[in-house]
Amino acid sequence: MSLVELRSTSGGGSDAVSGGNMDRVVVRKKIDKRILIAGGGAAAMLLIIFFWMFAPSADSQTVAKERLTISAVEQGVFEDFLPLRARVAPLLTVYLDAVEGGRVEQMMVEDGAQVTKGQLLAVLSNADLQLSTLARQTEVEQQLNNMRSQELALAQTRSANQRDLNQAQTELAKARRQHDLYEPLAKRGFVSSKVYRDSRDDLAFQNKRLEILRRSVAQDEALQASQLQQLRASAQSLRSGLDIARGSLGQLNLRAPVSGQLSGFSIQLGQSVQQGERVGQIDSAGRSKLEADVDEYYLGRVNVGQTATADIDGKTYRLRINKVYPQVRNGQFKVDLVFLEAEPSSIQRGQTVQLKVTLGDSARAVLIPAGAFFNDTGGNWVFVVDKGGNSATKRAVQLGRRNADYIEVVSGLKPGERVITSSYSGLIDKDRLSFDSE
Repeated sequence: MSLVELRSTSGGGSDAVSGGNMDRVVVRKKIDKRILIAGGGAAAMLLIIFFWMFAPSADSQTVAKERLTISAVEQGVFEDFLPLRARVAPLLTVYLDAVEGGRVEQMMVEDGAQVTKGQLLAVLSNADLQLSTLARQTEVEQQLNNMRSQELALAQTRSANQRDLNQAQTELAKARRQHDLYEPLAKRGFVSSKVYRDSRDDLAFQNKRLEILRRSVAQDEALQASQLQQLRASAQSLRSGLDIARGSLGQLNLRAPVSGQLSGFSIQLGQSVQQGERVGQIDSAGRSKLEADVDEYYLGRVNVGQTATADIDGKTYRLRINKVYPQVRNGQFKVDLVFLEAEPSSIQRGQTVQLKVTLGDSARAVLIPAGAFFNDTGGNWVFVVDKGGNSATKRAVQLGRRNADYIEVVSGLKPGERVITSSYSGLIDKDRLSFDSE
């Protein structure tokens, strides 16, 4: 039984005990569920925003600022030239190859000597070649003798034909005189008709005989002319073969094909040289060229006829691109340059020379310093530093010509902006960079 009930019973009346209204149960008010849901959603949103702002992103990266090269975009004059490092080489090089193999018997000059065209350099010996050449010569001479015999027989046949033809003409003339003599006598009865008819038949026979003989001689002449032509052609061919065989024997004497400086001539006495083996080379004396390797980026801009300058011994020399080799190896192609005036007397083969090739006229343009970033992006985009200097954003640009110092900006950048020009290694897939100054 509760305290309130005890008090009511003991009082014996129906009136409530004094102070009974003070003992009511107080019920707490609860927060509305909708308010709780809304508050939770707002807190989650704040957490997401906070994470997005401060958490690292796959498209962004924090980098140390001191490791980057930041350059300013500026307005200036673009000089369209290409710096190259060239090597001095002979303008003309002729290689010496052993046309015929053999043993070195004599050495007439030493390596590095100045030689003249046709000068004897060395003598080789080859017994097999000498014997085969002699056998070939004997065979050719025999064949030539046989052809001479055939030509003689043809000449004799022609002479016999001419004699027969001459005799036939003489017999015809006699038959005609005889017939002309008997004809008036036969009409007067001084010569019998039989004798006259015999003279007439003999005249006809001699005419027919001469006609047949002439046709036969003409056919023989045509056939003999063809045979003589073939014999003479064959004889010429045999003589040419003999000359080649003798020439092969003469190739055992190594001679200088041109005048110049002999180099790489390292054969020794008694050495066996194989057929086709390279034994040295001759470089043109006093005439040089420059060979340079050029980045394949300039393949469409470097052409024959373009000029270049080189500073050698304190003097500027003008050159011209003489040849462009289109073959690209290891990302480079080769060009040859020749001096437009007298070449320096101090340059030596193998020496390196710095030069500048003029590709176009100078012009005012928006410029950025050249850097390693170009190899990473191909000049299609750059990281542009924001105004605050604490981050950089990827931006598409269009770059034009370039030289050793600057790259021409066609579009995408303005003077005064700053870009990262150092290497973008590891940053290619990023759209934004944050700088860590520590």
